[in-house]
Amino acid sequence: MPNASPETIFIAADHAGFILKNQLIDFLKAKSFIVNDLGTNSKDSVDYPLYAHMLSKEILENKARGILICGSGIGMDISANRHRGIRAALCHNSEIAQLSRKHNNSNVLVLGARFCDEALAKEILESWLNTEFEGGRHERRVELIEKN
Repeated sequence: MPNASPETIFIAADHAGFILKNQLIDFLKAKSFIVNDLGTNSKDSVDYPLYAHMLSKEILENKARGILICGSGIGMDISANRHRGIRAALCHNSEIAQLSRKHNNSNVLVLGARFCDEALAKEILESWLNTEFEGGRHERRVELIEKN
């Protein structure tokens, strides 16, 4: 059986999530993911919705998964979920990350850099990456999200 090609992950953050973003990029690359860093590239203040919208468009166009990081995670989560087909999940622990994949088929993980350190962020990310969507009754519910 041939080896599967590495999965591409898109990642973006605002100024508050800049450091954690870079830590997670290194973590993902060490696990052989292809990482597309959409910015920001410094701790200078930026408008988080721009990054959430940019990442959401890439996720939809490339049928990929992504990670968004801001101070609380709330702004990125709200902005990303404005896009039909995006199911962004703000996760504060690995159990929520697993459930967001199993039950909601989340395609964007959102983290709040002010509420999780590097170790917790890696634990959450690992859980999210390694959990598959269960489908079944959850498939119908995910489809209902898009009905509006």
